[in-house]
Amino acid sequence: MLQAILSPADLLTTLGERYATKKFDPSKKIPHETWHALEESMRLSPSSFGIQPWWFIVVDTPEIRARLLPVSWGQSQITDADRLVVFATLKQVENKHVRHYIEDMAQTRGLRPEDLAGFEQMLQTAMMPKANIEWNRRQSYIAMGFLGLSAALLGVDTCMLEGIDPTAYDNILGLTDTDYATVAAVACGYRASEDDTIPEKRAKSRFPLDEVVRHV
Repeated sequence: MLQAILSPADLLTTLGERYATKKFDPSKKIPHETWHALEESMRLSPSSFGIQPWWFIVVDTPEIRARLLPVSWGQSQITDADRLVVFATLKQVENKHVRHYIEDMAQTRGLRPEDLAGFEQMLQTAMMPKANIEWNRRQSYIAMGFLGLSAALLGVDTCMLEGIDPTAYDNILGLTDTDYATVAAVACGYRASEDDTIPEKRAKSRFPLDEVVRHV
C-alpha cells in the first residue's frame, strides 16, 4: 500500500512553485544522491504494457552540449543546466524488443521465459502492430512527466524542451543507425536568481479548476 509522504497542501505548494525554468545557475550542481533518484524516477515510469520503449540519454559532455545548442533554438538551458536528459524512443517495437522484455521480466520474477509465453504472444498480436514511433513517443512523455514531478518534489528545477531539431539530435548523439529516435529533452538544475519567469515574479497562468475538470 502506498504511504503518503507529504500533505495535499505541500503537494500543491510544490506544484505551484514548479515552472519551466528559463535561466539556470551553471554553478549550482544537483547532489549525486538526488540525481540518482531522478534517474530511477525515469526507470520506474509506467508505459503501456510495461514495454519501456525508451532510452534516457544523460548528456554530460560539454562539447556535445555545445553542439546541441544551435539545434535547440539557442536555448541557454541546454548548456547552463547541470543535467540534460534527451528522451529517445523506439522507432518500432519488434519481436526482439518483446523478447528482451519477457526475458527481463522472467529473471526479475524468478520465472522461466516460457512461463510468460501467453503474455508474450499477446504483446506480439495486440501491442506490436500499433507500437510505432508515435505510440512510443506518447510513452516517453509519461516518463518526462515523472521526471518533472519527481524533480519538483526534490527541489530541482526543470524545463521540458520540445524546441529542438530531433534529426540533428539523432546525428549528434549517434542515434541515426539505431532503433531509437529523439523525442524531446529535459534540462535539470537550479534556477538563476535573475530569471524573470520565476513564479514569484510572474504568476503562473492556469485556467480555473472548474473550467478544466468535469465530473460525470
